[in-house]
Amino acid sequence: MADAITATLLLITGLIAGTLGGLLGIGGCVIMLPALAFLFKYPLPVAIGTTITAVILTASSGAIGHIRLKNVDYSTAKVVAVSGAVGAAVGSVIFFYISNQLWLLNFILGFAFLYVSIRMIYEGTVKRKMPEKPGNVVPGSGAAKATIGFFIGIITGIVGLGGGYALVPSFIYLLSSPVKIAVGTSLASFISMAVVSGAFKLYQGVVDVIAAICLGIGTIIGAQIGARLTKVVPPWAIKAIFGFVFLYVSLKFIWQGYVCLT
Repeated sequence: MADAITATLLLITGLIAGTLGGLLGIGGCVIMLPALAFLFKYPLPVAIGTTITAVILTASSGAIGHIRLKNVDYSTAKVVAVSGAVGAAVGSVIFFYISNQLWLLNFILGFAFLYVSIRMIYEGTVKRKMPEKPGNVVPGSGAAKATIGFFIGIITGIVGLGGGYALVPSFIYLLSSPVKIAVGTSLASFISMAVVSGAFKLYQGVVDVIAAICLGIGTIIGAQIGARLTKVVPPWAIKAIFGFVFLYVSLKFIWQGYVCLT
């Protein structure tokens, strides 16, 4: 359980995660999880459970903001939310059986963050600005959307990641969605995955509830700051920098997995 000083530091961490998440469109989970694991020295299963529980607040707040801006494709959000919730339940059951296999969790997170780093380096250097496509819906069949939701739900259930880092690029690159619709719809879709995964983790006793609340409140405030910073700070430059930071994070997870295995 977090004491007063730790709670304050967690709130600040959430604030930073929310600010960067709002600025870069990556979601706060990819910043909160390694912070809990490496800076606050939480056991990895607890870091995963606490992060996904905190993201419930983050995704809900972000979704409300995008609903007001009319950036949510409701038909897509319904399909992905339902299939993603089922996937999150499946992933959470898998997590239950592998949560004591720290080498495996480290490897899974390592390769997940490797994807994040490659994507951010690419978008920050080669493809600095995503061309905005016209339209207010996420194209594609219901089956394709359900499949995407289900498999990202599984990832969410296992490692507590999936919203901004997986759903947004899936909507953009696989379904050719307009960027703003992809971001808004992913947040609305991800709430169910976070709730299901968080509920399973709470049942398993791998959530520091106070820490999750502090992180969640911090990300809600930070997201508003990040959204305003996009007007003065070029997100592509920050993406390039944090792409290399996350490359280090991915290699650190993979190395820890190797150490645990040997």
